[in-house]
Amino acid sequence: MGAHTVAMSPEAPGIFALPDHLAHKADPAHIAADERHLATVSHALDQKVASLSARLDARRRDPAGRGAQTIERDADIRRLVAELATLRRFGLDMCIGHYATAAASRAPQFDSSPTAPATAPVYVGRIGLTDAAGTPLLVDWRTPAAEPFFAATLADPRGVTYRRRYRWSGGRIVDYWDEVFGDDDEVFAHVSPDDLSAFISSLSEARTGRMRDVLTTIQADQDAIIRADSRGALIVDGGPGTGKTVVALHRAAYLLHEQSRTGLRRGNLLLVGPHRPYLDYVADVLPSLGEHSVQTATVADLGVAALGGTIAAPPGGLPDEPDPEVARLKSELRMVETIEAAVRFYEQPPEQSMVMQTEWLDLRLTPADWAEAFASVEDGTPHNEAHPQIRETLAEILVDRALHNSAGGGVPADILRAELAAHPDLHRALYRAWPMINATDLVGDLWTVPAYLRLCAPWLTTEQLQLLQRPAADSWTTADLPLLDAAHHRLGDADRKRRTQRHRAERSAELARRQRVSDDLIAADDDPEGVSPMLRHADLQEALLDSPADEEPAIGPARLAGPFSHIIVDEAQELTDSEWAMILRRCPSGSLTVVGDRAQSRRDFDESWPERLERIGLSPARITSVHLSINYRTPAEIMEAAAPVIRSVRPDANVPESVRRSGAPVRYGQVEDLHGVVDEWLATHSEGMVGIICTTGAAGPDFNGSDRVRSLTPAQAKGLEFDLVVLVDPETFGSGVIGAVDRYVAMTRATQQLVVLRS
Repeated sequence: MGAHTVAMSPEAPGIFALPDHLAHKADPAHIAADERHLATVSHALDQKVASLSARLDARRRDPAGRGAQTIERDADIRRLVAELATLRRFGLDMCIGHYATAAASRAPQFDSSPTAPATAPVYVGRIGLTDAAGTPLLVDWRTPAAEPFFAATLADPRGVTYRRRYRWSGGRIVDYWDEVFGDDDEVFAHVSPDDLSAFISSLSEARTGRMRDVLTTIQADQDAIIRADSRGALIVDGGPGTGKTVVALHRAAYLLHEQSRTGLRRGNLLLVGPHRPYLDYVADVLPSLGEHSVQTATVADLGVAALGGTIAAPPGGLPDEPDPEVARLKSELRMVETIEAAVRFYEQPPEQSMVMQTEWLDLRLTPADWAEAFASVEDGTPHNEAHPQIRETLAEILVDRALHNSAGGGVPADILRAELAAHPDLHRALYRAWPMINATDLVGDLWTVPAYLRLCAPWLTTEQLQLLQRPAADSWTTADLPLLDAAHHRLGDADRKRRTQRHRAERSAELARRQRVSDDLIAADDDPEGVSPMLRHADLQEALLDSPADEEPAIGPARLAGPFSHIIVDEAQELTDSEWAMILRRCPSGSLTVVGDRAQSRRDFDESWPERLERIGLSPARITSVHLSINYRTPAEIMEAAAPVIRSVRPDANVPESVRRSGAPVRYGQVEDLHGVVDEWLATHSEGMVGIICTTGAAGPDFNGSDRVRSLTPAQAKGLEFDLVVLVDPETFGSGVIGAVDRYVAMTRATQQLVVLRS
């Protein structure tokens, strides 16, 4: 079961390990029913782990098979491994609480006698679980049966009479919170209501280097967003600390479960984050919710991955575009549309006729024939993958001409068609008229050949043309990635044919090698009825290979190429129009969850969220918005200092209202106090994280080795949170909108204390 499993035996301690100051909660009238039910859950978990382990071992022993059989076997193994990982990671901890309705909250389930009736509250878990007879022991938190646990409020109880949430540590319950909906005396007699809810209590807990899931404490308004319809785009707008990110992550797990329940393919959801530290920070959340198949990436990852390693990026990634005006021009949708004109330049039919010499007669190929063949390419076919369609149309035109030619009587059509399909002159002419192009060459030419850029982007002024030119075509920046991605999508893989041919050659060589091994085994085997003679069968030798002859080898970066059934974009206010085009290219359905805060945008964001999404191509009828206005993370003392900072440049900023006060006012000091501030905090706090935010992102070597102290730039801190935040020289963050936004973002990363140090 794993480290968190509680072995339930007559001698073993109970599931509950409540500290002395919570002794009043240890009354058997309050916890006996939970003890019994969770003992049953523990037994069922042991049985399920044993069953899954046996199935996994058996599946691993199954032969790989071919094609779809191999894929199905590997998918089963991955699913079983993931499910076992979840069970072993949590054990009983996967039960997050239970609720009771009016029909189920009577005395029987509180009865401490071992003969109590089976009627019981609904226990909610990270995954569903049944006993051997199929009786539900835990309902998956994503199912409709679990929804009342999260959705019940005093204003709308949803039929719920009480709710209990657990806090686990070391595989045992160390606290629980009861909430009563209504005034039923029978319910009050068997629960232990708290002044503070589980949610409020959790807000003051120390942070670690990774975000935790908040499954136990999800609020009703958050749950409604998590379970919202995935058709179209859902905008989750809210200021810092409002829980946007955690809602988005839980929504990802919910949607994946819905896809599986409705028969859609799993692993087809993408989470796009602002930077790599953010993705590392949230990496544990989805596995803790039982999901291991969500793909994650930054916008830069999408662009680099699409190019399959053809860009040699430095270790820290591509640099940002140094000229703001160049970055602005490259971010426009018009520049993305320029890629189409750039490709069309290479799709012009020849203006001269040519003669094709065949065994039977000579055939003339005219410019009109070329134009017809080029026009026959189906819409959506990548440029580099269109040759077969063009060649087939040209062959049909010439065969038809031969059959209607008086000198062509008796020409065998099939043989002529086959000869034309392999004709070297036709191949050479086609490659000249419709060349194979790499995305890097296409975009690089735009920046180094002014006449080519003017032809493709006639809307640019002379000054803008000159500004976009650069001496080296491959001096790539992050602003180039959306254009390179658009070019790669439009062009397709220029090396696909060569790679497929190499794969087939390697396969043929492997078959020949295995044939030699088989011959040696047969020659050494004296038993005519033995296994070795079976190796003479070609079908068996072919089946021993991993994939069919016509199956291309898998390409790693292709996993981010899409299409995805749903994409979640966090910190979406930072995306440019050209970056949005990258997202929509991977999600043709337009099924998106867009998470962000307009006030935290470092770029101009004068329009509304629906206006922004409509402008980049989404239908307004398929856009819905929800707004989060309560700050759960940042204490009121800090928000009172941060609000004037952002309102100095964005007077209409939606600054959220803090739900709590920490009692610790914002401190101010000198930069030379940095080490003393951090050392003092570490000495007095055995848990928690410190974030030092400064212009360079490097606050000093003394802190670099600590796993509880991180130094970041304001941009790198976006999406993260720390118990203590120390701002070093915030005036150096810049002036205007960018400087104010960076200061606002940095200040609101704190969950407990903010210290501002100036030179």
